[in-house]
Amino acid sequence: MNINPNNVEIIISAVKPEQYPDTGLQEIALAGRSNVGKSSFINTMINRKSMARISSKPGKTQTLNFFNIDEQLVFVDVPGYGYAKVSKSERERWGKMIETYLTTRENLAVVIQLVDIRHEPTQDDVLMYDFLKHYDIPVIIIATKEDKIPKGKVQKHLKVVRQTLEMDSGDTLISYSSLSKDKNTLIWQAIEKYL
Repeated sequence: MNINPNNVEIIISAVKPEQYPDTGLQEIALAGRSNVGKSSFINTMINRKSMARISSKPGKTQTLNFFNIDEQLVFVDVPGYGYAKVSKSERERWGKMIETYLTTRENLAVVIQLVDIRHEPTQDDVLMYDFLKHYDIPVIIIATKEDKIPKGKVQKHLKVVRQTLEMDSGDTLISYSSLSKDKNTLIWQAIEKYL
């Protein structure tokens, strides 16, 4: 996929369906725990330094942020889940907002679920994957922070991710480092299958 990084803009930060933009473009939602590297992933994929804000404080994204990617598709940055420092009612509100978007949005083509390759997927990761499977929402799993583990251990860690999530054999799992950017083409190819 050929993306012009100079033609990427944030359209809107939405919290309810009536605020979702009417672009007519297909949407790729990005979901993951608060500190899994979602913003870095978005910025690396579109070749921009700071389109998605990277925060040292996890749990900063509290809205659904819609990015128009070169008039070809829309990335939707979903609030990170599993962040302990927000109140229970706040977490429930986010959960409802995410659930509403994922289950009702017709433009949604695929969800990219990000997990941290260094650790076994959390209970929240498993719940998110199960939720997507339950609603028949296509999913690509990206295991981030690949540069933080020895090269020789990547496959072992990917196996743990696959087993913990009890992944369907047909689902794509790609390890990723936002530093090396060497998997961008592979990921765009995986996305294109759903467009």
